[in-house]
Amino acid sequence: MSLRHAVLGLLAASPASGYDLMKTFDLSLAHVWPATQSQVYGELNKLTAADLIEVASHGPRGRKEYAITKAGMAELHHWLTEVEPVGPQRHDGLLRVFFLGALTPLEARTYLLQQAERSARAHADYRALADAGDWEGETLAVYGRIALEFGLRQTAMVEEWANWAAAEITSDQARRSREAAGATAGEQDPAHEPEQNSEQIKARIQEYGTEVEQPRVRERARKRQR
Repeated sequence: MSLRHAVLGLLAASPASGYDLMKTFDLSLAHVWPATQSQVYGELNKLTAADLIEVASHGPRGRKEYAITKAGMAELHHWLTEVEPVGPQRHDGLLRVFFLGALTPLEARTYLLQQAERSARAHADYRALADAGDWEGETLAVYGRIALEFGLRQTAMVEEWANWAAAEITSDQARRSREAAGATAGEQDPAHEPEQNSEQIKARIQEYGTEVEQPRVRERARKRQR
């Protein structure tokens, strides 16, 4: 997917200004394909130069409302029906899971429980968006709700998986693997850690939650200042 086709898709639903497009990105598409204001306005200029969109009207203070052209509709149709979707080829977070054996069990469990917490927060954001949105009437809203459902189900699944994976760290199979690796390397098995480590995990996850929330608070404050 490209920003070009995201903009074309939005304009296919209805003409809009750059400001209108940014509002739509912030409210919905940012969860699928985030974009900055400079990127959106830059894409509008490129699409206009390529005759895929046109300026339909001018408003006060230099406001321009853009509409998709026949050529733009043809490009959007071609992308939707003939271009094979490209899924995520790389997943940085999942790649790390392969190598969690290089950490202590406490560190590995902390990492996985952080992922669970992160997914829970994302799920809550999707749920708030679903509850706040008006999903009736417009075609874009109908299909936007369908896309949002993917986010709800995916984040719920990842949270469940991460909690399960954290429990697997202390399973008998994982313990035997560590014991075998420790025996080969002539090291002691670090699997049996003090019970208070669960409190350490909770403290680290709380710290992680603060790290995640602070940028969001700053972003909300920035939007209120506009």
